[in-house]
Amino acid sequence: MVRMYTVTGGRTAPRTQLAMEALVSSATSAQLGLSYIREYRAISELCRQIRSVAEISALLGIPLGVARVLISDMEAEGLVRVHHPQIDAGGPGLKLLERVLSGLHRL
Repeated sequence: MVRMYTVTGGRTAPRTQLAMEALVSSATSAQLGLSYIREYRAISELCRQIRSVAEISALLGIPLGVARVLISDMEAEGLVRVHHPQIDAGGPGLKLLERVLSGLHRL
């Protein structure tokens, strides 16, 4: 079993800002080969359907911070597409907060 800090190279923060409600989709239709780490392959497979960062974290059973780092790295390599939420300067609206809370309750 490989420790998560080894998988992320000891990094705890993603290269770019990545909200937990950001949606992620696979950028390739082909399966990733064995030259990629197991976590990249699992994320790529999951993201054949659009999923949120929080959902990926929960489904893979990895901490949210680790998921953010891995997804950010995969985006930099062109393996996934990240669709960032549109949030106005006043902060998230009540509807968004209710959806996030509802999603967290379902986890």
